Amino acid sequence: MSNFNDRIIRAAKLDASVYEEVEEDTTALKQAMAVVVLSSIAAGIGTTTSGGLSVIMVIITGTILALIGWYIWAYITYFIGTRLLPEPQTKADYGQLLRTIGFSSSPGLIRIFCIIPGLSGIISVIAAVWMLVAMVVAVRQALDYRSTFRAVAVCIIGWVIQSLFLIVVLAIIGNLLK
Repeated sequence: MSNFNDRIIRAAKLDASVYEEVEEDTTALKQAMAVVVLSSIAAGIGTTTSGGLSVIMVIITGTILALIGWYIWAYITYFIGTRLLPEPQTKADYGQLLRTIGFSSSPGLIRIFCIIPGLSGIISVIAAVWMLVAMVVAVRQALDYRSTFRAVAVCIIGWVIQSLFLIVVLAIIGNLLK
């Protein structure tokens, strides 16, 4: 467990070596998934003001959506990074992106502190920016990029694609519920 805790802390500190470590450690997928789940639970706890069943439903729904988003985001990033914007030395597989991107959710654990009245907005912004920066580090390491700019481009393009996909899915669901 100390290895897991150490990895979470190092990932949150933006330590590039931990992203290289989990990229190569094929047994780290469960740990990466656990980070995504814990980050989602922290967000659920931090953003719910009522108690009872509604909190549990928010946390369960948020966790399921976070896991689905993680899988989709990793695939989109893998495709963009290895097919559209590879560097000559880029060699990666989908599992490497899943593991590194999972650990880039580590800074999201601070979202549990959103439960503190008056701090929710600032903590949410800090967590979002910190997770984005961690994502760029994770992508740069997993795709063996020399250029941070290229990793930023992959993340931006992936975010746009995932956002458009989400908008289409929500529109379809909205029309089905009418």
